[in-house]
Amino acid sequence: MPTLVERTNACVDELTDELVDLRRDLHAHPELSWHEERTTGLVAKRLGEAGLATRPLGGTGLLVDIGENPGPVIGLRADLDALPVEDLTPDPWRSTIDGVAHACGHDVHTAGLVGAGLALQAVAADLPGRVRLIFQPAEEIMPGGALMSIRSGALEGVSRIFGLHCDPGIDVGHLGLREGPLTGAADSLDVRLTGKGGHTSRPHLTEDLTFALGKLVTELPAVLSRRLDPRAGVSVVWGLVRAGSAMNVIPAIGRAAGTVRMLDAVAWADAEHLVRETVGQIVEPYGVTPEVIYVRGVPPVINDHASTVLLGRAIEAVVGEDGHLSTTQSLGGEDFAWFLEHVPGAMARLGTRTPGGPTYDLHQGDLRVDERAAPIAAGVLAAAAVQALAHARGNPPA
Repeated sequence: MPTLVERTNACVDELTDELVDLRRDLHAHPELSWHEERTTGLVAKRLGEAGLATRPLGGTGLLVDIGENPGPVIGLRADLDALPVEDLTPDPWRSTIDGVAHACGHDVHTAGLVGAGLALQAVAADLPGRVRLIFQPAEEIMPGGALMSIRSGALEGVSRIFGLHCDPGIDVGHLGLREGPLTGAADSLDVRLTGKGGHTSRPHLTEDLTFALGKLVTELPAVLSRRLDPRAGVSVVWGLVRAGSAMNVIPAIGRAAGTVRMLDAVAWADAEHLVRETVGQIVEPYGVTPEVIYVRGVPPVINDHASTVLLGRAIEAVVGEDGHLSTTQSLGGEDFAWFLEHVPGAMARLGTRTPGGPTYDLHQGDLRVDERAAPIAAGVLAAAAVQALAHARGNPPA
C-alpha cells in the first residue's frame, strides 16, 4: 500500500499543469504588499473548490486548516506579495501591472502551497493530525506581514512550521538546506539631515550638508565594521542618497536610506542603538541635525535540528538524495524568521534555475524561473507536513 508521502506525490503529479498555469496567472497579476486582494481571492476560490474552508488574515492573506483527526498541527507558509519592479521578461505571462513584478518568486511559493494543500486534502482522512496553510501578505516590507499573521492566530496550536524560498542560483530539482542560521537579520535605515544652506562659494557660512551627507554615507559602514564583531558580518548598503538640485547651491536638506544587515542575532540586538549613536557622532562636527528612522525588520531564519532533518527527508522523498544540497547562510532578510521565534521549523532554498541556463538574481526585473519548481515545491511542502506529523506521533517516516 502506498505511503502517505507517495500518495501526496502522486496527487501533485496530477496537478502539475494546473500549478504551472496558476503560477503564470499569479505572475501576470502581481500585487504589492498589503494589496494582495486578487491573489488572496484566487487562492481561496481554488481551495474552496476542494472543500477547504478559508479564514481571512487581516485585510489580505488567509489561513486554511486541513484534516479533522486529533493530533499536532503543522504549519506551511507561503508569501503572496510582489515587488515595485518593472517586469523585463519576454514571457507571455509577464506582468500586466506597470512597475510591479514577482521578482522574488512569491508566485512560485503561492502556487506550491496551493498544490500542497490540494494534495494534503486528498489524504486528509488519514493524516495523524492537522496541517495549517498560511498564505501571508507583505513579506517584502519592514515590518512585514508575518507579525500581523501571528497576532491574527496563524500559529495557534502549531507545533512546527516549514517554508521554501526560490533560489535562482540552484538548479531546478534541487533544494538547499542547512541547520542553524539560513538568512541574516535585516533592518531599514533612513537618515534625514537638515542644516543651513547657502552658496557654494561660501561654505563656511553654511553647515555644508552635502559634505556631511557624504561623510555619513562612507563613515557609518566603516565605523560599524569596527564597533561590531567582524564575525557578525554587518553590512550597511545605501539604496538612496539625495540632496540638492543645483551645482552651486548647498542644500538645506538631504537624505540617505538603505539597509543594515548582519549574520548574528546577538549583534542585531545592539545594532539600532549603535547606529543611532554613530550617526549623531559622524555629523556633529558639521552642525547639521540628523533625524534617524530605524525600523527593525527581521531576525535571522534559524532552522532547528529536528525540523531540518524532517525537511531533508521530505526533499529526498520528492526529488531524491541527489537533490538535497547543503547551502550557506546569506545576508538576505526573510520574515519567516518571526514564525521561528515562536515555534520550531525550517526553510529550504528551492532551485529555480534551468540546468545549463543563465543564473538570475532575486529582486531584478529579468528574473525567470524554471516552472517545474512550482510542483516540486508542492510535493516537498506536503511531504514535510506528513513527515512532521508522523514524527510528532512517534511514528517512523511516513
